[in-house]
Amino acid sequence: MGLVRMAARTAVVAGTATAVSGRVASKQAAKQQAAAPEAPAPQAPASDDPTEKIKQLADLHAQGILTDEEFTAAKKKALGI
Repeated sequence: MGLVRMAARTAVVAGTATAVSGRVASKQAAKQQAAAPEAPAPQAPASDDPTEKIKQLADLHAQGILTDEEFTAAKKKALGI
């Protein structure tokens, strides 16, 4: 009978330890999530310089992202034409 009691006690202790560790982990995760400030979405810096804007557009055009027509239209918009 001693072996059965010892096995039952071990199971209870192990179950309690598992439940406690799970509860502690979930409390810590909730606390970290509440304490962490929400980071703003990264945004590209706004450039008022038309030359920089045209350089960026030229890079996109060279990569094939912009067609000739799109590049020309965006360049005119950047220059205020």
